[in-house]
Parts: sequence; C-alpha cells; structure tokens
Amino acid sequence: MLNESVPLRNYAHLGDAVWEIFVREYTINKTSNIKTLHKITTAKVNAGFQSDMLNLIMPELTDEEKDLARRARNLPIPVARRNIQQVYRCATALEVLLGIWYLHDKQRLNYFFEKLKQTEFFS
Repeated sequence: MLNESVPLRNYAHLGDAVWEIFVREYTINKTSNIKTLHKITTAKVNAGFQSDMLNLIMPELTDEEKDLARRARNLPIPVARRNIQQVYRCATALEVLLGIWYLHDKQRLNYFFEKLKQTEFFS
C-alpha cells in the first residue's frame, strides 16, 4: 500500500493539504459570502475536527490502516501542552491516512470523503 521509504510525517504533510482542499471544495457550494466560507472552513480544518473525523472512520479501517494510524499517533508532535497532544496525534493519524490514500488508493479516499460528507458534522 505505501512506500516504506517515505516517512509517515511526509504523508501527513500531504494529507493536511488533501484535507484542506476537500473541505474548501465542500464549502464553496455552501455560500458565496467569503466570511462565511472562511468560518465554515476553519471550523473543519483544525486538529480537533480532524481528530473527530478519525474517530468516526476508525471502525471501517482495515487492520493495515489501523496500524498506520497507530504508528502515526506515536509520531513526535510539536505541542507542549499535554491536554491537547492526543488531539494533535489523532489529527496527524488522519492526515497520514489521507496522504497515503491520495497517492495509492483514490477510491478509498473518495469513499471516506463521501461517508464524512453524510455525517452531521458536514451538514
């Protein structure tokens, strides 16, 4: 599924951009008001929201994907406050999965994007 020579952190870097584009693509159909667009986007492009999205899709991940998420959650993160480290770690795990799917399995990526769009979080 993935290229072992590419560090998980690099997949997270790509996944962060993939997530932002997904959210922006979703929001452009919601309003033409730029302030509202920004508000909707920033509410969904943040560690807390991404952590929640990982928790939503976790039951449907394969064993390999769960292992990748676990490994990504264990990456060092640049957050000093202990109370939000777990949130950032989960957000990083989601970004790793998104980056991997973007490069290696667009069908799987689109499956989860469609699934997430149907949740209460994207209404």
